[in-house]
Amino acid sequence: MGQALSEVFPPKPVWSVDQIPDLTGKVVIVTGGNTGIGKVTCKYLLLNNAKVYMATRSQERAEAAIADLKNITKKDDIHFLRLDLADLESVKVSAAEFQSKEKQLHMLFNNAGVMTTPMDRLTKQGFDMQFGTNVIGHAYLTRLLLSILLETAKTAGTVRVINTSSNGHVGAPKGGILWDTLKDGPMRKKKLGRQSAYFQSKWANLVFSKEVARRYGEQGIVSTALNPGAIRTEPWRHVPKWVPGMLAWFLADADPLGAITQVYAGTAPETAAANGKYFIPWAREGSARVDTEDEDVGKKLWDYIDEVTAQI
Repeated sequence: MGQALSEVFPPKPVWSVDQIPDLTGKVVIVTGGNTGIGKVTCKYLLLNNAKVYMATRSQERAEAAIADLKNITKKDDIHFLRLDLADLESVKVSAAEFQSKEKQLHMLFNNAGVMTTPMDRLTKQGFDMQFGTNVIGHAYLTRLLLSILLETAKTAGTVRVINTSSNGHVGAPKGGILWDTLKDGPMRKKKLGRQSAYFQSKWANLVFSKEVARRYGEQGIVSTALNPGAIRTEPWRHVPKWVPGMLAWFLADADPLGAITQVYAGTAPETAAANGKYFIPWAREGSARVDTEDEDVGKKLWDYIDEVTAQI
């Protein structure tokens, strides 16, 4: 209960974006980087000399965000990478495009996500929109980029995969994932609603993060997950308007607080040894729901991603 309250009402941060080290020579992907927490993350990476790829679906919105960030930061090493996480074919093309342009990848921020989308919405391949976007899309992207991450780690020492979860993961169903709800079918709407589908996806983000940590930690991939906090961001658009209005008094701004926890996980020297950890607002290590450590479920999710992406 203590941590749950402190995630909603965090203490004043003891780490700040002013402590981000120089990132010259670092190549970074930020999914959903055109808005909200992702855009702020791009801002601070740019300010500290990283080369940033903003991976998002809309080129028009990305170009507007990139122009704004160039104006704010006076840096220009930021590039659009087309990525639609709700279409696995797009994810495959995006990973290939990136690897045709770069030989290294130091940080992958799996930041993008959807929240409480209408239950009639599905991904192109027929998955629940929230699980398909938040979990399968990001997991597939990560898997496709493993070779470049591992190669980079050989010379850089460590690379980082930062997965955005939520304190909502504690509300996931017993066992975390209701496997018969992931694709469209009679069980999906019977067992899930908008909120429970979101909680399930955020629990799975944590499980995937920990599975990457187990499999590749010894080869230099530092995989972490985080709750960014209660932030004014675009995913609230699918929530009834009275909800964010009622919560407005404690929602924090994306800049800098919304981005601080994931930027801490991705750049701070002290988090380079945090493989498998879960971070909470603001830039603190926390504890996730105990069953996210279940290695059997981690392997099952890994195998499930293998199965559903095999023919893409």
